[in-house]
Amino acid sequence: MVAAADRGNYPVVAFETDDGGICDWYPPLVAVSDGKRQFGWAAWAAQSSAEVTVVRSLKRFLSASGPETPVEIAGAIAPLSTILRELAAALLTALREQSNLEVPPGEPFEVMLAVPAGANSNQRFLTVEAFRSAGFDVIGLLNEPSAASVEYGHSHREKATKKEAVLVYDLGGGTFDASLVTLDDCSHAVIATEGLATLGGDDFDHLLAEQALLAAGVSASDLTQAEWFRLEEEARRKKESLHPNSRRLTIDLDLVRPEWPQVHVPVAEFYALCEPLIAETLHAVEDLCARVSGVEAIYVTGGGSELPLVSRLLRDRYKAKVQRSPYTHAATAIGLAIHADKNADYVLRDQFTRYFGVWREADGGAHMRFDPLFAKGAALPNAGDPPLLESREYNAVHNIGHFRYLECSHLSPEGQPDGDITVWDEIHFPFDPALASAAGLDKIPVFHTWQNQRIGEQYRCGTGGELQVTIANLDAGYERTYRLGRWGAASQPIVPGRKRTPPARRKKTSNSN
Repeated sequence: MVAAADRGNYPVVAFETDDGGICDWYPPLVAVSDGKRQFGWAAWAAQSSAEVTVVRSLKRFLSASGPETPVEIAGAIAPLSTILRELAAALLTALREQSNLEVPPGEPFEVMLAVPAGANSNQRFLTVEAFRSAGFDVIGLLNEPSAASVEYGHSHREKATKKEAVLVYDLGGGTFDASLVTLDDCSHAVIATEGLATLGGDDFDHLLAEQALLAAGVSASDLTQAEWFRLEEEARRKKESLHPNSRRLTIDLDLVRPEWPQVHVPVAEFYALCEPLIAETLHAVEDLCARVSGVEAIYVTGGGSELPLVSRLLRDRYKAKVQRSPYTHAATAIGLAIHADKNADYVLRDQFTRYFGVWREADGGAHMRFDPLFAKGAALPNAGDPPLLESREYNAVHNIGHFRYLECSHLSPEGQPDGDITVWDEIHFPFDPALASAAGLDKIPVFHTWQNQRIGEQYRCGTGGELQVTIANLDAGYERTYRLGRWGAASQPIVPGRKRTPPARRKKTSNSN
């Protein structure tokens, strides 16, 4: 979804499809045939062809991937960063040539982006870098529910008489996020965030697709990657046609394979499968609501939230506090446009949604201790603000520094990483001046040395949560700067397919914040 900032208005952008239709969204699809990739509406138009494989939900693979992680679609392998850049470039072309925006040729295209609130630093880097390399001028990055809270504040600003706490419930196609935000006229501050990176409307589609196969007596293993895409698209269309009084869903399996029948799935049966997933989102809401004395509203956004069962379960528990956004699909995009508009005078204080730190030796090397460099809940700098800085100084006792970084959603009572943990690739720095210009430090044995070198580390965090570190030998006068992320290629290519990872129940710890 795309919204524009236009003289105090924030219209959702409409695209012309390949068949001449008009649609207010752009399909984030990748289609592959004979090794050639197509994107967007071209990929959408190709989905009916048996020779074409179409993939959606690439966003789900970003959390454990690096720029060079290979992705295999229909036998064609390419780095994930290349596919993301090409998708963003196709979107830029569509915005200039197939949308109702009037952008003069050659004019810079400024864009404010959103990512899931639980996105780690690597996901944020991959997202920003894909759009930058595609030709966009990226001016900022927000968490999705934070952007939706800006849209809420904008539409309710005339009614606001005091500071209030609002919980944004954002159930999209691929992820779920919830953020607790305080609003005071034009000032917003994120208090806390919870999320599930593997839960969204796509999972409802998949459950319905599996039920349809079960009703037809067809084995799921018989479907090709392309057939799974067509089946889940049919499930999505039928799911989105549901209304509160629906009793059954009719799935046309001949759209998947011509000789297959039409089947019927009872809505009650489908909802029974979906309810445990929705219950996980309610656990996150409970956790966040417990952090303040009163929540004025639970603001519901995201395409996945349009499943009638979601509203029913939310209202059963939270009654009149539940307010559905009139722009369920577009609230995030509209909020981004408002935030990007300098004349709107909105100030949003977003925050780290995870702990970021490094392992260090303790007790003479007998134990490893986690050093949280940036704490969960720390405020991120706004556009134009200086970056966050964090420094360390110490005497090195090894010839080479072996730094192992990670992010985690919680800390245990002992201060150790807990909950959802993302392990980064490792970096090496030459503490020994004799190795200052050496390459391949990861191949050199690490050992204790008699030298006493003074080492300094300075960490920088930018507006979108991107991270880098400069490590210096302060005695010998040399340094190296590293952009922190998952840079190594995966040993095995990502192969998008039908397998789903069920959302894990979040661990609760006594000192999580």
